[in-house]
Amino acid sequence: MTVTDDARPDRRTAARHRVRAVRTAVSARTGALSGYGWVVLGSTLAALVVGRRYGWEELVVAGCVLTVAFVVAVLMTVGRSSYAVDLDLADERVTVGQRAVGTLVVRNDGRRRLLPAQIELPVGAGSASFALPSMGPGAVHEEIFAIPTARRAVVEVGPVRSVRGDPLGIARREMRWTDPVELYVHPSTVSLAGTRAGVLRDLEGQATRTVSDNDMSFHALREYVPGDDRRNIHWRTSARTGTLMVRQFEDTRRTHTALALATERPDYADDDEFELAVSTFASIGVQVIRDALEITAITGASTVRSRTPRVLLDDCAGVALAPKAPDARALAHSVARLAPTATLALMVTGSVPSHSELRASAVHIPAGTRAVFVACEPGAEIALRTQGTLSVATLGDITELPRLLRRLVAQ
Repeated sequence: MTVTDDARPDRRTAARHRVRAVRTAVSARTGALSGYGWVVLGSTLAALVVGRRYGWEELVVAGCVLTVAFVVAVLMTVGRSSYAVDLDLADERVTVGQRAVGTLVVRNDGRRRLLPAQIELPVGAGSASFALPSMGPGAVHEEIFAIPTARRAVVEVGPVRSVRGDPLGIARREMRWTDPVELYVHPSTVSLAGTRAGVLRDLEGQATRTVSDNDMSFHALREYVPGDDRRNIHWRTSARTGTLMVRQFEDTRRTHTALALATERPDYADDDEFELAVSTFASIGVQVIRDALEITAITGASTVRSRTPRVLLDDCAGVALAPKAPDARALAHSVARLAPTATLALMVTGSVPSHSELRASAVHIPAGTRAVFVACEPGAEIALRTQGTLSVATLGDITELPRLLRRLVAQ
């Protein structure tokens, strides 16, 4: 059986996540008349009352027939089921395009034969259903289902419900047997191994262009002024020139990448453009985490988890567009507020904001931080323009991301 709706993964407690229902008790039971059932009940009462009041035998007969149908429908929902249900997803985390396969095993744990029933498996906004045959004591019925993953999503699978009712749809009784399970459909990513995701990268820090009075990397000598640390006086040069000279240093900083993704719908021409931006964001974030560099991952105006690549991809699976007014400054504001100490601000957006708008928004990036905007536009050629510490790039395909980053680092 194939489910045709989008699908949402839960944490794996073992090699596979399995949700088991209690053997003899159900999590929830609901029994009610359907909308059609209420119509039948109302028609039955009306036919009996009107027929008897005005002596219309035809209406009385019709009312009696409807009464019998109604009683039979209710009786078909009576009874206690004793199923044990296992819902097992082969993999709770897949990439866009990979098939997600699951197994549903239903076993009769009771001592008597159970009547046929309908099993429903909600998947996201949709639902899959299949017929459960009459099962004797200890009998097992297994269903294998596949969930298409054409789009990135976090899809909720379950809870599994058994449904008993009459063929006419008058009455319906549901029993819930499992809890829902989440399936994470991660965005497609590319490997950036060998490509430096940060411009400044070193275990102990690397020198920057910022001059400091006390650091590790020597830069130059200057004349002593009151208040300077005497330990930085270069005595040999001072003796030669007759003037006190002190050392200056280049400031060293650990790599801290602020990776931001625009999530406002007006920033993107279409959904495909946004998916390319999410893939770009996820690819860079995964590589930075694997390189053990400090990272602050930002989507819109809030941060996302970035402890491990899997956690980052889980959050990326649920990123959605927000219907806000376009503002090219929004990303820069988020970086300045959430990652003020970043050495590199890498901001991913769509093709709608112009390069001039992106450059103008860079004034909000903290001083000393290199700013890089990546505008995603499917089908576009790679382009990179750099002016000082600001770079604006265009990316047309996720497979071109390694080449773009190599060009960026080379500058």
